[in-house]
Amino acid sequence: MSDVLSQDEIEALLTAMDGDEDDIKITSSSKKASALPSENKSFKSPYIKEDIDFELYDFRRPDKLGKDHIRTLHLLHETFARLAGTTLSAHLRSSVAVELISVEQIPYDEYLRGISSSIMLVVNPSPLRGQGIFEIELDVLFPMLDKLLGGPGRSLERNVLTEIEKPLVEQMFQKIFDCFQTSWENIQKFNLEIDSIENSVQFVQIAPPGDMVVSMLFEVRTGNIRGAMSICIPYQVLKPIAQKLSAQKWFTNVDKRVNPDTQEILKDQILDSIVDCSIALGKRKISIGEFLDLKNGDVIRLNKKSSGSLPFYVEKVPKLIGKPALDGKKLVFHVTQKVTKEMVAHL
Repeated sequence: MSDVLSQDEIEALLTAMDGDEDDIKITSSSKKASALPSENKSFKSPYIKEDIDFELYDFRRPDKLGKDHIRTLHLLHETFARLAGTTLSAHLRSSVAVELISVEQIPYDEYLRGISSSIMLVVNPSPLRGQGIFEIELDVLFPMLDKLLGGPGRSLERNVLTEIEKPLVEQMFQKIFDCFQTSWENIQKFNLEIDSIENSVQFVQIAPPGDMVVSMLFEVRTGNIRGAMSICIPYQVLKPIAQKLSAQKWFTNVDKRVNPDTQEILKDQILDSIVDCSIALGKRKISIGEFLDLKNGDVIRLNKKSSGSLPFYVEKVPKLIGKPALDGKKLVFHVTQKVTKEMVAHL
């Protein structure tokens, strides 16, 4: 190529690059230069005999997901947060709340700079290619592990896991993975497998520093303890399914039938739930004066006989009818029938 563009042609090219024109043509007596469209096409070069598939890439503006995709991810992970909170509450036998704080696109090195004292699980989202990160702060992780081991939920002043704690973390996060997969099942079905567990960002390199990642930030609350949990997915992992993240396509593809796996998860969560139960021995109305005059040894006559039937309440709702009985030296409740709608008004 011996032809050289003139100064006017160079300035015309630079001006066109700053504009919004899709196709640019500059004609000279010796050469024609044409701007290429952004989508994939087969380009036939006069200097190369075969066709070449190409894709334009702007290094100044890395590939990003659109606002519609981010809204869909926000909806998906709000569902994940609710499922994770319920699942962790049942697993730890303690109240746990998980709340989605933000969904944003940032460079990978910026995501790593936001991590201080945390445990990071590097996962393989098969069949998608690449890796992702589930990260949780140690300030909230150690109290959860302490409860699993029978403790009151104490914090610990260290930043590494013991050999006993690692299997507990894997078991707990496997339940979190189940919630994540359930929330994504209408977009993409995949299995999350733990590749490694790290406590230093230096050993977690799932993408080049400047590549864009999607970061989902959550707040985890258990008792009086609050901490952060995050999920990091590189854009290159989501790129093959980016079209499925369109909100319109997502709602169109939602299967209204209940998935058997979802039924099993809900069943397990319900069976492990703890409820308050009580038995009403009877009632009696007294005046404030009578109440103030009560002293040790006084007897209050109730509206039920000692041999009569008593209602059994579950979360303050009457569910069963039975009678008090003795099992050896223990006082027990013998169920005789279920409460019907007609009986509720008379209890």
